[in-house]
Amino acid sequence: MSSSVLYDLPGPRARMRNRLLGIVTLVVVAALIGFVVWRFADTGQFSATKWNVFTYTAIWARFGEATLATLAAFAAAAVGALVLGFVLAIGRMSDHAWVRVPVGWIVELLRAVPVLVFMLLLYYGMPVIGIRLSPYWAVVIALIAYNGSVLSEVIRAGVESLPRGQSEAGYAIGLRKAGVMRLILLPQAIRAMLPVIIAQLVVTLKDTALGFIITYPELLYFARQLGSNGEYGSPLIPAAMVASVIYVAMCLALSYAAHRVELGLRRSPKAGRVAGAEAPGQTGTDTELIVAQRGSGKNDPGSTA
Repeated sequence: MSSSVLYDLPGPRARMRNRLLGIVTLVVVAALIGFVVWRFADTGQFSATKWNVFTYTAIWARFGEATLATLAAFAAAAVGALVLGFVLAIGRMSDHAWVRVPVGWIVELLRAVPVLVFMLLLYYGMPVIGIRLSPYWAVVIALIAYNGSVLSEVIRAGVESLPRGQSEAGYAIGLRKAGVMRLILLPQAIRAMLPVIIAQLVVTLKDTALGFIITYPELLYFARQLGSNGEYGSPLIPAAMVASVIYVAMCLALSYAAHRVELGLRRSPKAGRVAGAEAPGQTGTDTELIVAQRGSGKNDPGSTA
């Protein structure tokens, strides 16, 4: 029976305590959800008057247009953030101080500015100097700047977490730093940090909702417009519920797509050759494996001393 050095299996008392804490947590969460649902019902948020507006096909068509606007901003921001993240990460890992230091300042600056402040500066501040941006580009550029800086640190952390032997092996076979980075380090870092990268892209998708403040017609903007319409009974809570369901569906779809990509990378034979620090099915440490291989080599009639 193998045991982990970092984690001791809980005893009977600890297991009982964990079960009690889990039960109490579930009860508290269920009570909070029940209270919210009761307040919604008590204030008439589930009445037919509030939900009658969703029987019109034109409303659902507008929801579809708002969802496409959200996806359009997210798609451009996601691609731009990934590209910017790779560029900044490579710059921060440069051997030249005149590249590494300024890039580090840029990353820290972009990470320090909140996304909403960035959007407001781009949309309301740039016209002061004669540059006018549409709400779409203000949203996209702000998302690229912030999420690109965050992804650059994620990628850099993934590269620097790899064993030094990975890069040294690349230099030993004659690769330059660009080749080592492109062929050896980055593929492994991306594979290791893929869950974090996807989590940041989900944050990017949700941050598109901040665009409603600068009148970008995305999903939250339309839900707020619909919810404040007195002609339909001001169905703010129902519109927010519908918008939330659409957001959750988009985030789950993105997470599922990322999961499929991760499975594909793990099953790829190239991935096994590049990042196989420990062979599939290997048990024990690398030292034990080397000793076992040497022992089998001595017993092999075809081996040479």
